[in-house]
Amino acid sequence: MRHARFLLLATVAVLATACGEPGTQQRAASTSTSTSSTSTAAATSRTPAVAATVTARPSAPNPRVGAIFLDGQSLHTCSASVVHSTTADLILTAAHCLAAGVEAWFVPGFDESATPQEFWHVDEVYLDPRWMADQDPLADFAVARVSRQDDGSVESTVGGGLTVGSTPQPGTDVAVTGYGLGVGGPPVGCTARVSLDRGYPEIRCAGLVDGTSGSPWLAGTTVVGITGGLDGGGCDETVSYTPPFGDDIVQLLARAEAGGPADDAPSAFADDC
Repeated sequence: MRHARFLLLATVAVLATACGEPGTQQRAASTSTSTSSTSTAAATSRTPAVAATVTARPSAPNPRVGAIFLDGQSLHTCSASVVHSTTADLILTAAHCLAAGVEAWFVPGFDESATPQEFWHVDEVYLDPRWMADQDPLADFAVARVSRQDDGSVESTVGGGLTVGSTPQPGTDVAVTGYGLGVGGPPVGCTARVSLDRGYPEIRCAGLVDGTSGSPWLAGTTVVGITGGLDGGGCDETVSYTPPFGDDIVQLLARAEAGGPADDAPSAFADDC
């Protein structure tokens, strides 16, 4: 089982976990329980058929999926993906992975050979109003604008962004890739079947540990979920959740593309695990 944890009470909370084994850490999360106005799944209980548990394995880096680093540290704490946009500079992650006052960087396709020139600075963060109001786990997703000094775009660098789609139906297979909390190390991934629990799509994949929050759930090249939502992605290491994807995330992406005012994220999160 996972234990209660805090993601960002400054960066001390992150650094305190750096000495542990990445596979033993737990995902950070929020505790809100508001209902969603955009997903009929939010009123649905667990689907009768629960998918079999698979196991995440080390995998080759995906150029469109990367690791998030905080405050210039060598420790990566969350995962994110490059999404297609008219501005070609947006990434998608879990809202609980980012906080006001803490600088963040993103490295697509991260591996241990990454150089400082491959780090993209998180310039602006866009959050759903429900997350801003009370850290509603149904809105645990964030779109962020990134840049680096060479003035290129992150999309052109990785060969194009992923599209953003809708919540998958139960029984759909999704591929998940992310980075466990740690310094260096390869990503881990699995392909698992989606079921539904308390309005949240879930997969059963052992080994998606702390640091994999924000990992995209892919159906082909479409992001249909991210690890997050209920209990910050789950209290049990064998079960991961995503907030439902619907009109709200489409509107959030459009707001980020339009370049409207960015949001100041809450400064700390905790869960009930």
